[in-house]
Amino acid sequence: MATTAKKTTGRPAKAPNKAVGTAAPLTTPNTSTTNVKRKAFDDSKKDRVYTIQKGGGIWYKLKQNNITIFDEETGRVRQLRYSPNEMSVWADEQGDNIIREQIFFVSKNLLVPHTKPNLSRYLDLHPDNVANGGKVFNLVDTERKATVELDKEFMTLDAVSMVRDKSIEELIPVAMYLGIETNQKNMEIKRELLREAKSNPKRFIEMFDNPIVKVKSTIINAVDFQILRADNDGLKWYDSGRLIVATPAGQDTIEIATRFCLSEKGGMVLEEIENQLNKI
Repeated sequence: MATTAKKTTGRPAKAPNKAVGTAAPLTTPNTSTTNVKRKAFDDSKKDRVYTIQKGGGIWYKLKQNNITIFDEETGRVRQLRYSPNEMSVWADEQGDNIIREQIFFVSKNLLVPHTKPNLSRYLDLHPDNVANGGKVFNLVDTERKATVELDKEFMTLDAVSMVRDKSIEELIPVAMYLGIETNQKNMEIKRELLREAKSNPKRFIEMFDNPIVKVKSTIINAVDFQILRADNDGLKWYDSGRLIVATPAGQDTIEIATRFCLSEKGGMVLEEIENQLNKI
């Protein structure tokens, strides 16, 4: 007798998913310093620029005839001569069929490609070169120019950083020395100091170690607090009117008093002024 298959209750079981490729794990980038390699700079492949010192105009022709100079390598006087088809700049080392070529400065400048080392050598030895005691032209030192520009920029950054980082108490003496009004908000004082720092960064930086700045600001402070009186004829004590130091006609009392207080004779006066300021 045939039997029928018995139905099962509930939902049919899900078929297993096909294998799916798993994603690659995320990698953390290497943040360590990478040593970047670069080619060494070859100075022989650098173009050079020579420039006229004074005058020259739009078109200047360099003297090239009958030039003799002392050659230190051989210890004798030799004729200097430029030829574009000769590697040597000495006439006694050149062939018979040399090609002569005039050397011109255009708008005071002469660019010498690195492919013409003989021309550079000729100009370096030429008696009109400033490096040889001449007064006509000189080599433009681009490396030195870049160094000077960088030093100036870095000094400006240092001066600006001083305005930003120093406390207002440290900045006030410099502000007083520069004649900046200190009876204003701190940020307004710093704004004016920032202008001074940018206009002459070297002078600005040196002010913080200059004893004249400190003494002058002390005297100005004492005048403001009526400890001293700066009259046209001299610096005086405010309460007694007694003369401390006389001011010559046409000179500034504060400047004269500053120099006086920095002297051995004025040292005790400066000490007394500082003592009275500390008591306020």
